[in-house]
Amino acid sequence: MADKPAKPHYHGHRQRLRERFLKGGAKSLRDYELLELLLTYGIPVADVKPLAKSLLQHFGSFTRVLDAGPEALTEVSGLGEKSAVLIRLVKACAEYYLQEEVLQRRKIPSLAALVDYCRTAMGGLPDEQFRVLFLNSQNEIIAEEIIQEGTVNQTVVYPRKVLELALKHKACGLILVHNHPSGHLAPSAADQELTRALVNASRTLNLTVHDHLIIGRHGYFSLAEKNML
Repeated sequence: MADKPAKPHYHGHRQRLRERFLKGGAKSLRDYELLELLLTYGIPVADVKPLAKSLLQHFGSFTRVLDAGPEALTEVSGLGEKSAVLIRLVKACAEYYLQEEVLQRRKIPSLAALVDYCRTAMGGLPDEQFRVLFLNSQNEIIAEEIIQEGTVNQTVVYPRKVLELALKHKACGLILVHNHPSGHLAPSAADQELTRALVNASRTLNLTVHDHLIIGRHGYFSLAEKNML
């Protein structure tokens, strides 16, 4: 009788990863193992540990893998469209989870919760983005709008556009948010000038600018906390 083919060296490894995750959660796995476990659901039969490590090496960290776009992901050898969609889906689910906690017509539970959502949505973006959260008289968030997407160095925001959207949403207050892809969180002179312009313009419509948050991958800067509004 012919010998049975030897089982691959990774036989049973996927099941062991799942068991460790179910028992101890994400903390029980290293970053490449967590990514490896995710990839098993997009690549049915293969040793995906080398691919997981390649992704981490290529992008530099677990969070940067999740932040990467589909085209960038598929540039890594061995990762197809299906797995790229899976990775993007995980990021989208995380963002939606935090968005639902913060933005579903309710009072903001805490500054920390708002920052967590903004960092998930914007912290990993390669270019600057300017958003406005619109609040009602009860300080509940009633809408969120992306006002402008710019280059790495500059975002152009027109106060008139912000005020038009505030009227559209019947808002009473605003929270301004933009990201700094460089990671430097301190507001620039242009950031401070823009904030003053929006605060002054908002007063003409009896709108209150509650804060201007600058978001980075690893932190935030609140102009309200620093008495800079």
